[in-house]
Amino acid sequence: MILVERSAHVVAPVEVVWDVVQRAEQLPAWLAGVRAAEVLSGEGFGRRQLVQAGRGSAHEAEVIAYQEPNLIGWRERARGAGARAEARTEIYVQLTSDEEAGGTIVRLIVVRWPAGPVKAALLRLGLRRVGADLEDSLARLTDLAAVG
Repeated sequence: MILVERSAHVVAPVEVVWDVVQRAEQLPAWLAGVRAAEVLSGEGFGRRQLVQAGRGSAHEAEVIAYQEPNLIGWRERARGAGARAEARTEIYVQLTSDEEAGGTIVRLIVVRWPAGPVKAALLRLGLRRVGADLEDSLARLTDLAAVG
């Protein structure tokens, strides 16, 4: 298992940030590396969605954590030819009201279970890039939430 997390303060109430992060169609606007996303079925816990990455891969995702307005998490599995069922990624967005500073603390967590030791080694080499993507995502989310 490989875990990367970043957090930031967003000058917007939890409810405003939640409105952005819980909507699948908003993912391309703030989550780095996402080109398109759509709901396949359901809503809230158990919702199924299709997430297309900028490099052309597609992942079917299921919402596995949903506590309005503080936590959403989904598990992605690769689709298509050559996809390995044992490889998976979980992404969590945790929101905490920061009344003292006025706004919301947003914590992004990515947990990856690679498909074997070679993939694990490659993922470890790319950890800096994953961290940079999370920081970019937080900056984009900050801008979106500020607009409201």
